[in-house]
Amino acid sequence: MDKSQIEALLVGVQQGKIAVDEAMEQLRELPYSDLGYAKIDNHRALRNGYPEVIFCQGKALPHIQGIVQKMLERGERNILATRASRAVYEAVAEITGEAEYHEDARIVVVRRQPVRLKTEKPVAVVTGGTADIAVAEEAAVTAEVLGNRVERLYDVGVAGLHRLLSNTGVLFSANVVIAVAGMEGALASVVGGLVDKPVIAVPTSVGYGANFGGLSALLSMLNSCASGVSVVNIDNGFGAGYLASMINQM
Repeated sequence: MDKSQIEALLVGVQQGKIAVDEAMEQLRELPYSDLGYAKIDNHRALRNGYPEVIFCQGKALPHIQGIVQKMLERGERNILATRASRAVYEAVAEITGEAEYHEDARIVVVRRQPVRLKTEKPVAVVTGGTADIAVAEEAAVTAEVLGNRVERLYDVGVAGLHRLLSNTGVLFSANVVIAVAGMEGALASVVGGLVDKPVIAVPTSVGYGANFGGLSALLSMLNSCASGVSVVNIDNGFGAGYLASMINQM
């Protein structure tokens, strides 16, 4: 429940369209809803501007269904669920026909109303290789659902730097750049040296043995000599997309 929904509830009470007891019942659950296995943060939209996002990995399907159902009952408009398998999507689709599945991003979106762009300034999502696209799509879809225009520039890693340099228009027009790369993670430093805007680096677990599941890319990005580069956790496309949205809409 966001600020506009609370205001509508109060107006409904004033106009006699909503009973006081009904309004009190809705407000009683405003801080959080306790489902026993989960405590849904109903204040999240008021504090952060977007409802609680469901992290699906490791959760039982009935629990995910219960969380989504409760959020729907609470009037949440667009619900975002990350690290979602097709089985999760099918389970959510059983309780609402408004669910859509972004397979590459592993994201389920329950879209109850069209997403309104909050700014015309784009977020650019750039990858080193095609193996990084899953993490990049998690970032891109997250940013789009949060009301941003996203430009994608994939497979432009440093092994063929001309691919990036021939597409600098995408980088220069963006307000924030998300650089997603595995292996040695050099893409973030290269992008950071080209643009005058924030670069959010996302190390991925893509790489051979000495990549250590993304640790080498993480350390390379943390040690970048380019100014204006920040780093999120390994494979954390969602975190990068959310942060990019916050920066883009300031």
